[in-house]
Amino acid sequence: MIKLPKEAQLIIEKLNQAGFSAYIVGGCVRDSLLGLKPLDWDICTSALPEETKRVFSSHHIIETGILHGTITVRINHKSFEITTFRTDGEYEDYRHPKAVEFVSDITEDLSRRDFTVNAMAYHPTMGLVDMFSGQEDLSRKIIRCVGEPTTRFQEDALRIMRGLRFAGVYGFSIEEKTKEAMFSCRELLTKIAAERISVELKKLLVSEFTEKILLEYRDIIATVVPEIAPMFDLEQKNPYHQYDVWKHTIYSVGYAEKNLIVRLAVLFHDIGKPQTFSVDKKGICHFYSHAALGETICETVLRRLKFDVKTINSVKELVKYHDAQIEPTEKAVKRWLQKIGEEQFERLLYVKEADAKTTFFSDEKLQVISEIRRVFQTVFEQNACFSLKDLNLSGTDLIALGLPEGKIIGETLSRLLELVMDNKIENTKESLLAYLKNE
Repeated sequence: MIKLPKEAQLIIEKLNQAGFSAYIVGGCVRDSLLGLKPLDWDICTSALPEETKRVFSSHHIIETGILHGTITVRINHKSFEITTFRTDGEYEDYRHPKAVEFVSDITEDLSRRDFTVNAMAYHPTMGLVDMFSGQEDLSRKIIRCVGEPTTRFQEDALRIMRGLRFAGVYGFSIEEKTKEAMFSCRELLTKIAAERISVELKKLLVSEFTEKILLEYRDIIATVVPEIAPMFDLEQKNPYHQYDVWKHTIYSVGYAEKNLIVRLAVLFHDIGKPQTFSVDKKGICHFYSHAALGETICETVLRRLKFDVKTINSVKELVKYHDAQIEPTEKAVKRWLQKIGEEQFERLLYVKEADAKTTFFSDEKLQVISEIRRVFQTVFEQNACFSLKDLNLSGTDLIALGLPEGKIIGETLSRLLELVMDNKIENTKESLLAYLKNE
């Protein structure tokens, strides 16, 4: 039994009472059978869009995708997509059907879907409709295409990334024929809009089992991010590393906090190594200035994938500083807080921690990071000043003191901030003014 929200139950009942069949379908069925709480409850029905609109004429209706049979009904401030049973026509762009045909049989509708675990429907009284053994695949933890895998991916190449994402989120394996088709069809991903690729990549990166997917399906990921390919099998013959660049990167991603910006930074933190590779006379490998180059490369990748500017700037800054030395002292920590801010500094520690866990001497590195965290906490508990906004003196105060407006105001405030951070002056208005008067 699947417990439906009362609104979804109402929608099905109203459609049934009007003489139409209706079911919840897709991801909400899958997640319910896995014991998870669905994010959305989608309904499919034999009613045509205009018929659905008439059934719900007293409710707020949004014509979400009416040409493809979908309308959204708002009930109790919640949105529910209702889609007419359909079959898809010819796919011309490896993503969207040229046309759809509305049908009256749910069997035809389920046959067009991507994976068996997503091709199940459920009715509160009639139970589960499962023509492709989706429930069995759920219990076996398998991602398997509905029908011929190559056909499914040629219809919509984004399904390749969706399959990897599902495997990463649920910890499932990908059935062998589906896997083979993913690899053989992977070049079709270059025809998919960057925005759609990035949506799936984001979800994969923060998933529980991303490490396994990124290792096993690296050639597919490299199709959409070709800049990672030079990291594959590149040995790091030095005293600090036990893995090649790609394996080190992916094991680090697995250790990283499930935060998109942190995981993106870890994914790209060593992307500059292949182009900065050198070997000294002792046969030891070096990657001088790889962080600076990595900053440039990751910006190129993220811009191409249409990430927002804030995310791009945050990730590239973490890549730039991932290898920077930070002393576990209040003075050093305050300087870093001044440079990149509190949120970024905490992310940087997560990045450095994940990076350290897959290297030799990790215990020593992690001990230093732990000390930095301790100092970081102390700085916050002391409500320490490390930015101009925390300084208890303003430009207006300086003008009142007789300083002329202009550049000298900013320079004076910055100088006072340095003295406060070095604990040479108390961060009180009286102390700061007294210092200036006694200069």
